[in-house]
Amino acid sequence: MSENQFKISASPHIRSKSTTEGIMQLVTIALFPAAAFGVWNFGIYALAMLVTTTAAAVATEYIYQKLMHKPVTVRDFSAVVTGLLLGMNMPPTAPLWMGALGSVFGILIVKQLFGGLGQNFMNPALGARCFLLISFTGPMTRFVYDGVTGATPLAQLKAGEAVNSMEMLIGRIPGTIGETSVIAIIIGAIFLILTGVIDLRIPGTYILTFVIFVGIFGQFTEAKAGLFDPQYITAQLCGGGLMLGAWFMATDYVSSPITKKGQYVYGILLGVLTGLFRLFGGSAEGVSYAIIISNLFVPLIEKATLPKPFGKGGEK
Repeated sequence: MSENQFKISASPHIRSKSTTEGIMQLVTIALFPAAAFGVWNFGIYALAMLVTTTAAAVATEYIYQKLMHKPVTVRDFSAVVTGLLLGMNMPPTAPLWMGALGSVFGILIVKQLFGGLGQNFMNPALGARCFLLISFTGPMTRFVYDGVTGATPLAQLKAGEAVNSMEMLIGRIPGTIGETSVIAIIIGAIFLILTGVIDLRIPGTYILTFVIFVGIFGQFTEAKAGLFDPQYITAQLCGGGLMLGAWFMATDYVSSPITKKGQYVYGILLGVLTGLFRLFGGSAEGVSYAIIISNLFVPLIEKATLPKPFGKGGEK
């Protein structure tokens, strides 16, 4: 038997050529279709918001790490992704300073003060968005489309009004900058799947659980949807931040489970919470809160689903 079969090395024993910088760059590319559609849909001010949130995120990370005499990691593109995602979750009429403040909160409070990349306990972009929603509810929930201020399709749906699902699919509706076009989001999601950045476990389980939930309980809302009403379910899927959240934020490596069973549990929890918030909560939306609450359960989910080692103290 060859001595090469007995070589011993320190962990990790499974290595990958993927780097944080490479993965974040791929995510940035995948976000481009939805971001570009948002700029086309809402105008140059939407571009200004995306640039502001991204620049503020990168600057905050750079300044903090310089002041704390830590290695500067802005080249890994994680701050770029956080800033871009926050900008895509901002209404196109919100003040630019508000987007910048959100980026500072997300990078400084949610990410850096907990140890930086790999240590944050929730998605920084969503943590920042929820902070802004609580602090500035009015501007963060005011949506203008074609110069007219009005309710989003989800708000109309919650009130029992009819909505145009095709317009929601394309994205010609009021909403945040990056959430309106399901087609653009799916293009980015397919790119991430093909490049191996994400798989279907979390987003697939999330969306399927949500469909089952609203299919059963939609009949008890103001919309009075029938059991598994296709039009109602389609509108719920295309409205709000469900698709953006499912494909780009729920799949965040740091704040989602690493175990396969845990990812399924995580997806189910996301679907149930989103359904509860949307159908029975005070707001028509609920994706942001569903994801950050689920992020808090990740350590418990991983503890419960971590495979037991064989041998002493493990499974026999």
